[in-house]
Amino acid sequence: MILTKEGNTTIVFQENIALSVFLDNLNKEYSKIDKDNIIVNLFSFEELTANDILEFMQLSNAHRASKKSFVLVTAKVSYDDAPEELCVVPTIQEAKDIIEMEEIERDLDL
Repeated sequence: MILTKEGNTTIVFQENIALSVFLDNLNKEYSKIDKDNIIVNLFSFEELTANDILEFMQLSNAHRASKKSFVLVTAKVSYDDAPEELCVVPTIQEAKDIIEMEEIERDLDL
């Protein structure tokens, strides 16, 4: 698992493993990044469905409850196909933009 920290945001990336193994690794490493906003880069997964990203729901909900952003990045699952509770965007830049907007909303108590 590759963790890249940029300010108060950590980008998580993994190459060539099954989604279930990636999720296990992410849960194991979570305590190292739980104070940061998290971007999960899913570009390395050739096949990904809306059901696959549901596996991130519990971690996303827990992270968002702690007033931090959790964004999944994939172009394989459209925003419309993703559950409303999950933040899914097609590019890393859009993920950074979402985090910036959410930080502003949190600062303004919106």
